Amino acid sequence: MLGKTRPDARPEYEERYDAIVGKARGVLQQPASAGKFRHLRMSAPAELSPWVAHFWMTGWQLEGLEPHLVETLPHPNFHLVFESGAWIVSGIHTGKFTRTLEGNAFAFGIKFTPAGFHAFFNQPAASLANKMVSAKGIFGPCIEKLQLDANAEDEMVPQSSAFLLSRHPAPDPLVTQVNQIVKGILHNPEISTVDQLAAFTGMNKRSLQRLFHQYVGATPKWVIRRYRLHELVERCHSGEQLDFAQVAVDLGYFDQAHLINDFRSIVGYSPVQYRKMAKRGD
Repeated sequence: MLGKTRPDARPEYEERYDAIVGKARGVLQQPASAGKFRHLRMSAPAELSPWVAHFWMTGWQLEGLEPHLVETLPHPNFHLVFESGAWIVSGIHTGKFTRTLEGNAFAFGIKFTPAGFHAFFNQPAASLANKMVSAKGIFGPCIEKLQLDANAEDEMVPQSSAFLLSRHPAPDPLVTQVNQIVKGILHNPEISTVDQLAAFTGMNKRSLQRLFHQYVGATPKWVIRRYRLHELVERCHSGEQLDFAQVAVDLGYFDQAHLINDFRSIVGYSPVQYRKMAKRGD
């Protein structure tokens, strides 16, 4: 829970995460003027690991204060989110995700592995791209009985894990395969084109497109591009001097201009402008 915040207080941030989960990536820094913010990331139990990447909880206290804008570059993952007494399913958002936080509230989420939601939604993942829908339409009315209490944080992961396991998700070798392909994109920055991904996986481009349409919800090209932009955001946050011509080479861009234009088209600022803005919150 979050305590009271004085209107004249500096913002307070708490971030905690299990070592196996790590820090959040893809979060665009928008300095707050005041308020209290928490972000927790908890690992999934082993029996859910093929389908669930981790659990998260975020809370904010802004009662009597200015609303706070939060922006992220979403990952190639579905989320099942509990907020204000209701559950929603969030498909992949291919652009920048923007949310304004107001008042005092919290949200709890389940981040699925890139292909993991397929075990609970036997339809093309692309059908939910850029959509947020009521979870009742996918999981049925039983999910409405799963109500989480902000005063019982330790129960959130066990309760939601039990619910997912009650759905009896079945092992699927294609879920495992797609998760491994996406992991390969993340950990091999030299993969910058779908042709290179095809060579890396030994699959043809059409097969990759079909798999990603069904299991991920975005194209292989989008996933490659998004992970490279995540890396650029992290380098901007590092505070180190950046040679953007070299960064473009490192991330597989044709040249510096393509890197800058790609970043600006999604984030809304050039990398240099974004670095200056982010530093104001340091």
